Amino acid sequence: MKKLLIIPFALLLFWTAHPQKVNEEDSIMLRKIYDEALVNGKSYEWLRHITKNIGHRLSGSVGAERAVEYTKQELDQLNLDKVWLQSVMVPKWVRGIKEYAYIETSPGNTTVVNIRALGGSTSTPQGGLKAGIIEVQGIEGLKKLNRSDVEGKIVFFNKAMDPRFIETFGDYGNTVSQRSSGAYEASKLGAVGVIVRSVTLKEHETPHSGGMSYRDLPLDQYIPAAAISTTHANVLSSMLKLQPDLQFYFNQTSKMMPDVESHNVIGEIKGSVHPERIIVVGAHLDSWDLGEGAHDDGAGVVQSMEVMRMLKDLNYKPKHTIRVVLFMNEENGTRGARKYAEEADKNTEPHIFGIESDAGGFSPRGFSFACSDEELAYLKQWQPLFEPYLANLFVKGFSGVDIRPLEKENNIMTGLKVDSQRYFDIHHAETDVLELVSRRELELGAAAMASIIYLVDKYGTVNYPVE
Repeated sequence: MKKLLIIPFALLLFWTAHPQKVNEEDSIMLRKIYDEALVNGKSYEWLRHITKNIGHRLSGSVGAERAVEYTKQELDQLNLDKVWLQSVMVPKWVRGIKEYAYIETSPGNTTVVNIRALGGSTSTPQGGLKAGIIEVQGIEGLKKLNRSDVEGKIVFFNKAMDPRFIETFGDYGNTVSQRSSGAYEASKLGAVGVIVRSVTLKEHETPHSGGMSYRDLPLDQYIPAAAISTTHANVLSSMLKLQPDLQFYFNQTSKMMPDVESHNVIGEIKGSVHPERIIVVGAHLDSWDLGEGAHDDGAGVVQSMEVMRMLKDLNYKPKHTIRVVLFMNEENGTRGARKYAEEADKNTEPHIFGIESDAGGFSPRGFSFACSDEELAYLKQWQPLFEPYLANLFVKGFSGVDIRPLEKENNIMTGLKVDSQRYFDIHHAETDVLELVSRRELELGAAAMASIIYLVDKYGTVNYPVE
């Protein structure tokens, strides 16, 4: 109880003693950061190289290793105090030849539909798989069925994202379970395959892939799983209503390979007052093998690198150690995030604050904080500084997949919140390309990230004040 009384009083003292500095000195610094990003920003050119010269960066692929080499090389050129690679073993999944699927209403009468194997899926039998198909609305729909309803059939998960959510991530968790767990749940009921509606609000013919897991199923119960485009999901659903006994065929040659070595890419600027305390900025370096991984998460990678460049070029001398981490294997395993967190615990490195960018390079709207109510109240004193940049949304919520393992009761982990309306148009799809990234929006996101890091570094947090 005493602690709860002391913290608000300390905040009152802080706000009383520092309002002029926060409003004037800091507003000048934020203006410098934004000007630097918008005039001299390097993030878009870095992203151009990653997307056009390297391309997709699926964990374990040649592209992923080229991205490791390139980003380390570029961080080396920023003259940080230290840049290094952190070894991590990652899964290697190979898609194989392009997938093929059709709906058959009678022998020889077929309608071709667009599918893509889900990441981690096994292949179909040689020559493909043809079977009857049953439609369900998500995992909850499947659980209403008996084994006799499902056995020997392909399960078609057709739960759509709810368009009523203004913040589109609000329904992602409710929908994505059919993609990640559909094959696991369907196999237990004797299904022979799974077709999943793409997780996107957009109706188009491009399938959206993504990860799935068989969890603890034995190998002989693995069944092939693929995403179908939303347009063709609607076609399939309509045809099933007219002819429930139609057949569905699909062929894919995807398979898992033995794990391979990869790396997290890390760089840091040493702190001058509290060098033992870490402020981390990061994103995931890997991507799915469809498209170029421009928004997911090339944008976050280059924004994180840009934060470090701007701090160096603005001659800012941080009080805490500021570290950039480009995590490997977020998309199909989070091995890089777990490895980094394990090493941080092993080395007893207190990570007092972290920010992750993994929602695309769209216009920043603010931040989502995983922290206590007291910490959020402390952070909200800085909201007015972000108003001129339309990035003053400060809310409690999810931080990020890769920095989540760093969350402690006494620290703050943060996600950059962006305008999410277009994100699921391209998420995990062939349409995630550089041409759909706005240079200006990308730069504004990097500036917002650098600004919040500057403020936390200068003033500290409730649990880690600057002495």
